[in-house]
Amino acid sequence: MTRATKSKPGSTPALSIPAIPKPDVPGRLAAIKTATTPDLKQMWRELFGAEPPPYNRRFLESRLSYRVQELAYGGLKPETLARLEALGEQIDGKNITLRRIRKDQRPITGTRLIREYQGVEYVVTVTRDGFDWQGRPYQSLSAIARAITGTRWNGWLFFGLRKASA
Repeated sequence: MTRATKSKPGSTPALSIPAIPKPDVPGRLAAIKTATTPDLKQMWRELFGAEPPPYNRRFLESRLSYRVQELAYGGLKPETLARLEALGEQIDGKNITLRRIRKDQRPITGTRLIREYQGVEYVVTVTRDGFDWQGRPYQSLSAIARAITGTRWNGWLFFGLRKASA
């Protein structure tokens, strides 16, 4: 038994993702906790049919655990998905740009960004409203990068979230 992933019009044909038998779920979930990060990334490719995102191990574990259960028991009901979409629109005022930034670029809340600079390791935590560094809230990574280096930096580049253009 297999489940096909949804494809967008005009895109390449969807890959066939195998359904997971319900008795296999506990073993698969246990395997996720003990797997190495490269193994988790390979599981991602198998279960999603796409390259894994550059998020931390904890995110990969939680999303893979959900995906295993989703393939075994089914996903959210259409009514639930519609409700979640409606709630998202209330938050961002139907501004698709804000939604895309949150979804595609901004790290998830709780993510720790670690950067070594001049032999010192700096840790920034992503919060719901921005970023936290040394117990102080910041609205942007650029402000934190400037505080660390004393010069203007693109915060996304400084913390390795975006590659410099050629």
